[in-house]
Amino acid sequence: MQRRMLLGAGLALPIGLSACSVVNQDYVEPRRYPLAPRRPEGMPRRSGRRTVLMRLTRAAPGLDSRLLRSIRADGTEALEYYAEWTAPPAEAAEESLRRWITDSGLFAAVLAPGTRGDADLLLESELVALHVDLGRGVAVAGMSVVLLRQTSQFGTRVVAQFAETATVPVPPDRPLGPDALAAGMVAALAGVLGRLENDLIPHAR
Repeated sequence: MQRRMLLGAGLALPIGLSACSVVNQDYVEPRRYPLAPRRPEGMPRRSGRRTVLMRLTRAAPGLDSRLLRSIRADGTEALEYYAEWTAPPAEAAEESLRRWITDSGLFAAVLAPGTRGDADLLLESELVALHVDLGRGVAVAGMSVVLLRQTSQFGTRVVAQFAETATVPVPPDRPLGPDALAAGMVAALAGVLGRLENDLIPHAR
């Protein structure tokens, strides 16, 4: 009996030491970045007459994580485990697109799902790219948009479809810090939103 107790104590000792090593690890506070590009104030404001209902933006596979994402030169993915967006990327991209279109004056009103107001057009969007391409030295963002119209005779029909991608150079430093990663991707998304605004101009009149 005494021998069994000694063996049990001997087995418990490494486990206890292992638990202590985990508990004593330093906590690293994640750095959080807003994915919120704003339309430059110097851009001309438009005066559209139609209204548009923006539906929720979808996320392409692999873009549902808040962690900052980059692609190495060999094509493998790298995630910054201590640096993340303040909101899921697709959700942030949707809010940025909504604010960008509202600030542009492109439409008379930008409506949200659940509204009781009638909309002339429906806008569906998807975030298809948001990463830093380390091999090329650029930040990449991409969105696709489908514009639809509801008619009493044919239901909902597609009016137009757009797919825009923008790249922005990032500093040559390697490894690249999270501040530079986030800034590059925010700037790339701003480029995408600017292009989508131009795409929507003919349909807002």
